[in-house]
Amino acid sequence: MTTGNGLDADDARARHQKLCSEIEAHNHRYYVEANPTISDHAYDALMDELLAIEGQYPELATPDSPSQRVGGAPSEGFETVRHQIPMLSIDNTYNEAELRSFDARVRRGLEGAAPRYVVELKIDGVSVSLRYEAGRLVRAATRGDGQQGDDITANARTIRTLPLRLRKPAATDDLFDVPPADTPVEVRGEVFMGIAELARINREREEDGLEPFRNPRNTTAGTLKLLDPKQVSRRRLALFLYDMVTGMPPGMESHYEILEWLQQLGLPVNPHYCRCDSIEEVIAVCETWRDKRHGLDYETDGMVIKLDSLEQRRQLGSTAKAPRWAIAFKFPAEVARTRLHGITVQVGKSGAITPVAELDPVTLAGTTVKRASLHNFEEVARKDFRVGDLVEVQKAGEIIPQVIRVVPEERPEDAPKTQPPAACPVCHSETHRDPEGVFYRCLNAACPAQVKERLAHFASRQAMNIDGLGPALIEQLVEQGLARSPSDLYKLTVPDLTALERMADKSARNIVQAIDGSRTQPLHRVLLGLGIRHVGARTAVLLAEHFQTMDALMAATPEALTRIEDIGEVVAAGICDFFDVEENKRLIQELRDAGLQLRAESNGGDDGNKPLIGKSFVVTGTLTGGTRDEMHERIQRLGGRVATSVSKKTDYLVAGENAGSKLDKAKRLGVTVLTEQEFETLAQSDTGNNHE
Repeated sequence: MTTGNGLDADDARARHQKLCSEIEAHNHRYYVEANPTISDHAYDALMDELLAIEGQYPELATPDSPSQRVGGAPSEGFETVRHQIPMLSIDNTYNEAELRSFDARVRRGLEGAAPRYVVELKIDGVSVSLRYEAGRLVRAATRGDGQQGDDITANARTIRTLPLRLRKPAATDDLFDVPPADTPVEVRGEVFMGIAELARINREREEDGLEPFRNPRNTTAGTLKLLDPKQVSRRRLALFLYDMVTGMPPGMESHYEILEWLQQLGLPVNPHYCRCDSIEEVIAVCETWRDKRHGLDYETDGMVIKLDSLEQRRQLGSTAKAPRWAIAFKFPAEVARTRLHGITVQVGKSGAITPVAELDPVTLAGTTVKRASLHNFEEVARKDFRVGDLVEVQKAGEIIPQVIRVVPEERPEDAPKTQPPAACPVCHSETHRDPEGVFYRCLNAACPAQVKERLAHFASRQAMNIDGLGPALIEQLVEQGLARSPSDLYKLTVPDLTALERMADKSARNIVQAIDGSRTQPLHRVLLGLGIRHVGARTAVLLAEHFQTMDALMAATPEALTRIEDIGEVVAAGICDFFDVEENKRLIQELRDAGLQLRAESNGGDDGNKPLIGKSFVVTGTLTGGTRDEMHERIQRLGGRVATSVSKKTDYLVAGENAGSKLDKAKRLGVTVLTEQEFETLAQSDTGNNHE
């Protein structure tokens, strides 16, 4: 039997093994060494070939195949794993004097022998233990209580920097013997999330109307506890290994050699480690990283100092909680003190009331901080923030200002306790606390603050893309009573706008024209513009592609919604709740009456002339007949679906000039490739759905 590529079972197995090795080597160069040696489309070609072989021979899709990094089916929970060797914690120290005291204790324990140390960055993440058998990853577990932790193997497999199979080490006869290939290997390290990755995730969460995550470490811990590995794979976790507890080569004598050996096995090791011959050298290295660490893309909260000699470690031993041969030097967080001179509130488009600290300007991590979110009034009560307090401020991940605590001894005697607002500060309506949450909300949909936020969101570039309709103009429209709802925008006239401050006739005409042009925006943009809770840009596209019309979406049950990939119960409930409100139903009808099409196609059209219905398209390259967005909307108008990447499910690739890797991939997968002229022929055909 042969595959579609002409490979029989034996050849397919050999080719599969070679592809796995090549792909993991490229993963290591890209994610660990930051030194890729092939292009993205060449890498994609290797992966596509691997997937094709596994499609023909499913038994080759073993857990250590690179194809499995996307994650498998959701689990129902985490099994408990007992650590064969306990994962001890490390004692902390906070100043040079304590480091010298540690050195003195080590010397006494070694009866005066001179110690040598290895100094490493202390990564602020989640400690894990990894076990390899016959060179393959078989288990990953969290530290837990040190004796037992959670089995997170399925989630760990999604980490791109983690090899699923150990690399065969180079010959090391002059150092120590290589252990047999079937020797179990257990290594330990820290899973973390980069600062830039947290920022990316938070941008998406804000687009979806969700509260941003606070810091990388907590986000990492929460991600590793997700039950669906596919969700974990979408968050780009990383890993550094720092120790080896079983499977060390005979003759290995030092921790420094362990770090070098881990790298020979293809395991990621933080490159910023060094040997020090004295505690004074250790202190100098720690001082060097006090400020330099801020230039890293991951959080570090100190340095770890370890005795280098493994024999000397055995001599010192451990207490019940921590080894006597290691200590962590913790950097003090960069904290500034300033006065809290006010607590204001912001009212969002959903009515959520967010307290904001108004601070005397203070310099922190190179920038001036004047304001910081206090998140919610439960947080304000828990930390007892009061106007007039002297407070301490720090930057989480060197990015987001946070008020961390009050300096109680500096509190003015007459500082009043902060209370949640009983009424909305803008419309004075009564506020209500979420039944199962921590937010207070203004439930008055006509609240001017909410109206302004909703109109700005509706007109934004990602939603209806109404050029010229910015916050300043929206504020005037609301204050003058010209706009209370998105549907009111379509009633505006040039005289309405020229009557406003600093609005010339030409500008007014341009804005009216932009508003009129937005009537043909496709359904996903309208859905995003409506500000439905938890519905961001990506979810809006999924809903539009699945239901095609607003009426079909409004009639959808929670069960129908959750059958769509990536839409869970919380998102489904938010959608159903929105369409259950009479005012929102009325708004949809008003938008329909204003001429919005409320269909996945931007211009509606004759339902009987949909030559592209049911077909999936990817558009790539430079087009001569218009922009790519215009092509996307035309495809949708004619009944087709638009995707951003080529797969086996793609029916057609429309290729302009300089099409690049998507064209190569389409050819490899046998996807029909169309020029712009061929697309026009298909689009004008009444039998396009039968096109071969």
